Amino acid sequence: MAQMPPPPPVEVEELHRFPCDQCGADYAFSPAEGRLVCGHCGHGEDITQVQTRALSHAELDFQAAVNDQLPSQEIEDTRVLSCTNCGAQVTLDTDAQASECPFCATPVVTDTGTHRHIKPRAVLPFALDERTARGAMTDWLGRLWFAPNGLKDYARKGRKMNGIYVPYWTFDADTKSAYRGERGTVYYETRTVVRDGKRQQVRVAKVRWRPVSGRVARFFDDVLVLASKSLPKKFTDALAPWDLSELEPYNPEYLAGFQAEGYTVKLEDGFQEARVLMDRVITRDVKFDIGGDRQRVHDIQTQMNDVTFKHILLPVWLAAYKYRGQTYRFVVNGRNGRVQGERPYSAWKITVAVVLGLLAAATVGYMLATSQAGY
Repeated sequence: MAQMPPPPPVEVEELHRFPCDQCGADYAFSPAEGRLVCGHCGHGEDITQVQTRALSHAELDFQAAVNDQLPSQEIEDTRVLSCTNCGAQVTLDTDAQASECPFCATPVVTDTGTHRHIKPRAVLPFALDERTARGAMTDWLGRLWFAPNGLKDYARKGRKMNGIYVPYWTFDADTKSAYRGERGTVYYETRTVVRDGKRQQVRVAKVRWRPVSGRVARFFDDVLVLASKSLPKKFTDALAPWDLSELEPYNPEYLAGFQAEGYTVKLEDGFQEARVLMDRVITRDVKFDIGGDRQRVHDIQTQMNDVTFKHILLPVWLAAYKYRGQTYRFVVNGRNGRVQGERPYSAWKITVAVVLGLLAAATVGYMLATSQAGY
């Protein structure tokens, strides 16, 4: 049997550090206050806005990036470390000798050097602090009746959650599509049928098809595609919606006290996924344009112009717990508190539920039997 290849590496950008003017300790971005706050002395400082908000919505040319022709200021190098268990690449604080991988809770010790990539264009700052995110996670776990009680207790008493900025691509495109298809019009015919020895007249629906062709156009703005492979996509998709209108121009100060994962989905691959999402919308537009009662789409030819993109960072609180030899991961939307994660199951709780279900069914069956017997 062929050996499965190792999971793809996931990079996390180096921690950005900003010394406090009062005591020299590190500032960290405070979601509650929306500025940098020193964890040692409590001194605060506003984030320097050297760019306008409009810059966070400025796009980069997709073809130029594919041809490796982006301006040098759009590229950066970051230091990364490798997780020997899951393949993720994470960042150690400069004073630390070892750390745990935020994705699988395994010690990380291997330095893999630097990684060259497209700089983030915009960031959606954290709005929830760690305590609020932990509360949302424990409430979510509490609603999972089949989850092991031990895991719930462990999660409540475990280490702090990790605040991580997860990478995404957004794509814009101006599309024009020519299509061929058929428009179906429903009509009814009356037929005579025999039912139970009697002749009856019934109406039967039929469809009259007519060939049609035409053109539709749509401008796509900020089609969002996950640029990471470290977490199951079903988790991150379920964290939506994201209010991208609140994006801020990328500023390392927003990352103070947090980590930022590097993208591992290449730009070209991200665009292919975006094309799938765009094509679904275009097909819906075509069916609407065909009209009628039913539609058949035979062919769509789409021309894409002015394709642009952004690399953005979205805030996620992440917890990875090892419980009885297994790793359980939970993610919380750092803006609205929406929670997703592995759904652990307790064998004894399932057994109890099955036994109770069988007893309930037996009781109902006994009561029905005695009532039919006239007791």
